[in-house]
Amino acid sequence: MQRNDLRNIAIIAHVDHGKTTLVDAMLRQSGVFRSNEQVAERVMDSNDLERERGITILSKNTAVMHDGIKINIVDTPGHADFGGEVERVLNMVDGVLLLVDAFEGPMPQTKYVLRKALEQNLHPIVVINKIDRPDQRVEDVVDEVLELFIELEANDHQLDFETVYATAREGVAKMSMDDDSQDLKPLFDLLISAIPAPKGDIDGPLQIMVTTLDYDEYVGRVAIGRVIRGRVANGQQVAILNGEMQRKAKIGKLYVYEGLKRAEVKDAALGDIVAITGLDDVNIGDTIADAESPEALPAIEIDEPTLAMVFRVNNSPFAGKEGQFITSRHLRDRLFREVETNVSLKVTETDSADAFEVAGRGELHLSILIETMRREGFEFQVGKPRVIFKQINGKRCEPLEALSIDVPQEFMGAVMEGLGTRKAELTNMVELAGYLRMEFVIPARGLIGFRSEFLTKTKGNGIMNHVFHGHAPYKGEIPGRSRGALVAFEAGETTGYGIYSVQDRGVMFVVPGQSVYEGMIVGENAREMDMEVNPCKKKHVTNMRSSAADEALRLTSPRILSLEQALEYINEDELVEVTPKSIRLRKAILDRNTRARDRKRTQDSE
Repeated sequence: MQRNDLRNIAIIAHVDHGKTTLVDAMLRQSGVFRSNEQVAERVMDSNDLERERGITILSKNTAVMHDGIKINIVDTPGHADFGGEVERVLNMVDGVLLLVDAFEGPMPQTKYVLRKALEQNLHPIVVINKIDRPDQRVEDVVDEVLELFIELEANDHQLDFETVYATAREGVAKMSMDDDSQDLKPLFDLLISAIPAPKGDIDGPLQIMVTTLDYDEYVGRVAIGRVIRGRVANGQQVAILNGEMQRKAKIGKLYVYEGLKRAEVKDAALGDIVAITGLDDVNIGDTIADAESPEALPAIEIDEPTLAMVFRVNNSPFAGKEGQFITSRHLRDRLFREVETNVSLKVTETDSADAFEVAGRGELHLSILIETMRREGFEFQVGKPRVIFKQINGKRCEPLEALSIDVPQEFMGAVMEGLGTRKAELTNMVELAGYLRMEFVIPARGLIGFRSEFLTKTKGNGIMNHVFHGHAPYKGEIPGRSRGALVAFEAGETTGYGIYSVQDRGVMFVVPGQSVYEGMIVGENAREMDMEVNPCKKKHVTNMRSSAADEALRLTSPRILSLEQALEYINEDELVEVTPKSIRLRKAILDRNTRARDRKRTQDSE
């Protein structure tokens, strides 16, 4: 049977190509908001971190009505680090809107999400967005998209994709560049005619695949998924299947999406995207099935993590002063709770009860988790990110990334030189309106710490994007940080005089009046070795008047590191201390004498 009153689509694209803005326009034009309602821009980016960074982190569901047909829309993240969100939600839909920027064209993440959609045999509609850009190159971009489809071995049906030209910010879509359209009606009409309606056995035994978990303070865990077969009702007895495991449960309340809200319903049928409460121990990938004749659906395939980091209990001298949750029990519970909803994350316990290894898709994936925990009141320490190696056919292999870089031509030499030492291989180079687009394949290790170096070398004019490319045999050592650290050798409060006396040694990370402890990193040395300094030194008071007494101390501006910069900056023997109020860098061994002995022991063993 086919349900002609329903369509399910996901919007996929590279980061910043306009997915969430297009969903905004679709919601506005389908009458979800009152004409006088105050609506925030990018209304689907609902949490604080998404609004601050202007990116989508979690996939979200909404629904609009057009000509009596309900269209369920899933907004997905554009960063490769959140690819696990995209892989899951593609199981809920029958077609995808692939957004491509009218100037940038297909980018690494465009290729990644499109490959996933084509593998699941979903029907694609290509939307060329931002056609109002003065530097748009629509015809070239359409050709590039077609080449991408051919490269990804799309079948004949998928190659015959429809193309829509849009300006999501203005809420305009047209079937050709010459059309005089004022709204998104052409896009809505195409969605209904081109995206296949849900098909299946509406009267068969129930099957729902759980693809997302939400949490509500009042009703607890909320399981979100698509009804693959049959019907589901409030209060129905069901079986929850997970591999060989099977248990009985009862559905509490049943919701469907209407605009941005969940509406409670008595029942739902084949093709509906539903939210279910009352199933406390359900997990992503579980099948909610008919209690009498349960049948499991195939498990969701999620790509493996590529980067790992050790989270530890904070044991610095300032531990417990700024955070609310500081014990290993708090840290463990929070990390294992995250794994339930963040399926591309893996947490493993280590030999120490105070340390946990967390593996994710990339630096951004892990730093968003750290930032979220920090805002929740957690206080902890993290070590340097390291890549996860795999044994393939008896060889030690490492993850590779496909890196795309857009830079003005004058910076090409500096960027190529920097990437050369990081074992990157150039695969393609094209010129775009004064910019060079260079594509590389680079070990994931080589990207750790590269972003800040890249922005310095291009004076802020470069754009870089990367996505997982595959595994290849280990490519050898990659040099790390070339400069040592300035380390405080006593606890105290920094003074202007103390900082002035050491700022010639390198770049400072602290300001006057800041509390520091022994072993805390207060700056970057201009030389290769670490140096012990005292930024807390006070000027001696004497009766003698010196010639320089009335000269003002001129302090150079300190470099205040963000969380991502701090994670990229540290070496193997260093940690980042994360609290709700501060981000500090420190040596793993705080005592300088113990540190010196450890360094000597390492040198002797080499």
